[in-house]
Amino acid sequence: MRAYSPDLRQRILDDCDRGLTTRVVATKYSVSESWIRRLKQRRRLNGEISARSAVPGPKPSWDAYADRLRQALRHTPDATLSELRDQLQLTVALSTLWRAIAALGLSVKKKSRGRQSKTGPTSPPKGNSGEPSRRPSTRNTSSSSMKPGPAPT
Repeated sequence: MRAYSPDLRQRILDDCDRGLTTRVVATKYSVSESWIRRLKQRRRLNGEISARSAVPGPKPSWDAYADRLRQALRHTPDATLSELRDQLQLTVALSTLWRAIAALGLSVKKKSRGRQSKTGPTSPPKGNSGEPSRRPSTRNTSSSSMKPGPAPT
């Protein structure tokens, strides 16, 4: 979002000085009433009506260990966030580590190494390509929400 022009600011203040209410001026120029009140307050307090410059926020806390993090991910790209935190001996939350990795344009393994299933694979095996399916793609039965179709021939 861009700041309002100095010309618009001056026209708004001129209208307010002529006695128009804040609501009328806000409607006329399609701005919020609260913005006009803050503009008038800034002029009254320090005589300033120009747009304030944006102040950047604080440096990210992970900036100090960004190089170590890049290097650790080069050596062990399949490490989980917990493993990376332990490897680098950091005392940050996993969410902070995740934001650091995302900001650096890197990626990590999503799940930790768990035990394999003792009962076997949990997904059905994929069939051979080109082999016909053993199950029909639709049922021959109907439910109460379906109209009965024509009798099979």
